[in-house]
Amino acid sequence: MITPDLRGFGSSGKPTDLAAYAAPVMVGDVLGVLDALAIESAHLVGHDWGAAIAWMTAALAPGRVASITALSVGHPAALRSAGLRQREKSWYMLLFQFPGVAERWLSDDGFRNLREWSAHPDIEQVVERLTDPAALTAGLALYRAILPPESLVEAPAPMPPVTVPAMGVWSTGDLALIEEGMTGSAAHVRGPWRYERIEDAGHWLPLDAPDKVNALLLEFLGGQRRGAGDDVLRSLPPAVRR
Repeated sequence: MITPDLRGFGSSGKPTDLAAYAAPVMVGDVLGVLDALAIESAHLVGHDWGAAIAWMTAALAPGRVASITALSVGHPAALRSAGLRQREKSWYMLLFQFPGVAERWLSDDGFRNLREWSAHPDIEQVVERLTDPAALTAGLALYRAILPPESLVEAPAPMPPVTVPAMGVWSTGDLALIEEGMTGSAAHVRGPWRYERIEDAGHWLPLDAPDKVNALLLEFLGGQRRGAGDDVLRSLPPAVRR
């Protein structure tokens, strides 16, 4: 199993140029990891931004992807078409577009807003990492590079359908995402599609319901044809995430 930090998060580099966080660059990072380890194809498992990047990688480089498991975040096109209720839950994405303002809103008063809003199970570890201003700004860079305000009104860039086996997992207590954003992903998958709903778990699925998530992964991945090296590439979410 390979568990890389996304660009800008954890121990990864933290470029200051927003262009370094563009969608093609993030997909390129996934492929770069596979290339560096001489892996022909991998089962991608991602949560939140990791899921979004996994969707894009599966669509744009299907030959490098054996399957995709998306936790919480559905296909980008499905999220865009999920309607006003999803837009309401995504209010923070607009706030995050304001450099300096977003950083201050999250960090003031000992990161009080982040603590109360995110409901992160390991919030003390999150706050410890984000006290570094460079880390906090880097954690917002994906929003600013991939979801600028123009994305609310402009047509999305065309993306091929996902042709590999895909599983989407959503939790009933998700504070940021509605179910239709995941179930609607079926319209953008041409390979086998599976949807799983986890009750009584919040947005942080790998932490809120690890046993249920692991059981689903073992079952789903166990049913897939073994790829080269039988590797799983799992992009875990940045700490500042929803």
